[in-house]
Amino acid sequence: MPTTVQVNEKTLQMLNEVKKELKAKSHDEVIKTLITERKKILCTMFGSNRKLTSFSEQDEAEFREL
Repeated sequence: MPTTVQVNEKTLQMLNEVKKELKAKSHDEVIKTLITERKKILCTMFGSNRKLTSFSEQDEAEFREL
């Protein structure tokens, strides 16, 4: 179901620039891409998307030297 979203002229210009850069077919595609990229960044913050491993003896030694 299509809807209308009101943005100011500068925002529309920026949206059109990103649309060209992404070679997107629509503004909707641009917005979805930007949201997806943003969500990926939030999910990977603070190492939450990585497996945690134990410190090696070498790692512990390096911390002691600091």
